[in-house]
Amino acid sequence: MDKERFEKGMAARKSVLGAEYVEKSLANADDFARPFQEMITEYCWGGCWGDETLSYKQRSLLNLGMLAALGRMHEWGLHFRGAIQNGLTTEELQAVLTQISVYCGVPAGVECHRIAKGILADMDKA
Repeated sequence: MDKERFEKGMAARKSVLGAEYVEKSLANADDFARPFQEMITEYCWGGCWGDETLSYKQRSLLNLGMLAALGRMHEWGLHFRGAIQNGLTTEELQAVLTQISVYCGVPAGVECHRIAKGILADMDKA
């Protein structure tokens, strides 16, 4: 494992998803899941998100579209929260949802809206 890339990944992962979520994921990882958690932290978050060519905001936009297209709605919700953390405005998020609806299909857009509405309501409570 490249320790420097792992640490860079840990910082990026916590910045986008929240330290509490990341620490819980790592703490709950048993011997079977721990290597996977370490791998995604190092390669996905350290190698990809750690590359400064694209901003976190740009990466959030990409992820929302790709995850919607793949139908990975649990991950989509995590990255919707991350997109807000990365500075996407309500107007930008609405535009993303329109784009998803047009290019991924209305059912995907409806599901993303449902998830977004729940997340926004939770965030308003907090």
